[in-house]
Amino acid sequence: MTTEAADIRKPTLGYDYEFDAERLDRIAACTAEHGFCIAKEVLSPAMVDVLRREVWRVVDPDRALGAGESRTWHAWFDEATEAWGLLDDSRFMNLPRALLGTGEICINRSAAIIRRPGSAAVGWHTDWRGQTDDPPRNAGEVLNRGSWPSGIWFYLTGSRPTHGGLCVIEDSNHADWAGPEGFRLTADRYSFVPGGAAEGERYEGFDIPGLVPLFTDPGDCILFADRTFHGAFPNREERARLSCGVGFRKRSDLIDAPWELPAPARAFVEALPERHKRYVDGYTGIDLSFGSAG
Repeated sequence: MTTEAADIRKPTLGYDYEFDAERLDRIAACTAEHGFCIAKEVLSPAMVDVLRREVWRVVDPDRALGAGESRTWHAWFDEATEAWGLLDDSRFMNLPRALLGTGEICINRSAAIIRRPGSAAVGWHTDWRGQTDDPPRNAGEVLNRGSWPSGIWFYLTGSRPTHGGLCVIEDSNHADWAGPEGFRLTADRYSFVPGGAAEGERYEGFDIPGLVPLFTDPGDCILFADRTFHGAFPNREERARLSCGVGFRKRSDLIDAPWELPAPARAFVEALPERHKRYVDGYTGIDLSFGSAG
């Protein structure tokens, strides 16, 4: 593990950002004001084990990923049949309801990530794609244009700087945020670069004002807002980092996807128990062959 990561400690901020999962009012308020929060002990140890197994089974069933490699699996939840029990877990389901301000919600998208030891940092970016009214160029620009939470994530082996943990920039969720001090937003407003640098790849440094490294246990849930800028440290531990997330939007926020419902999504919708059908009313799945991956 790098000296820099090993030296990073859990920050003390001027406000609380970790809450019991029952404190829905505080969770919603902190996410709206500062762009992120952590809901503690959302999952039972048994459900954490279920999700770990489903991440491995769907994303890397043959354990083919080598040292330094990583893989992201979009629409993971469609195939993670044992993980569907999340939809019966009120401690989890109350989180998107609180953030969206309604119980009338549907699944927007999901993903799971495996990052093997030695995998590189994830550069700074926002998932939000509402910076332009131009026609969407890829699937991400179709599904990430609304004001719904970008992140409802479980870091199933924990989040910490030495283990490829997540970091966010506090207050970067506000529409008038102009980038960290000493940096400037890129022309597309998806990332930022040092003030005097030419635009290029996503910035991967961690010398950023407002950076908050997130420390979580496997059952904690990391939540962040639609516009929040985030990145991840390299994984310098000897264990693969496993994470998964399921995102929701209001059912009334309709998406006219420029693709037919993909076969895995169709099978998912058909196989869900009847009590969960309301969560896929409006579900589009994702077709990464539309444009370029997003």
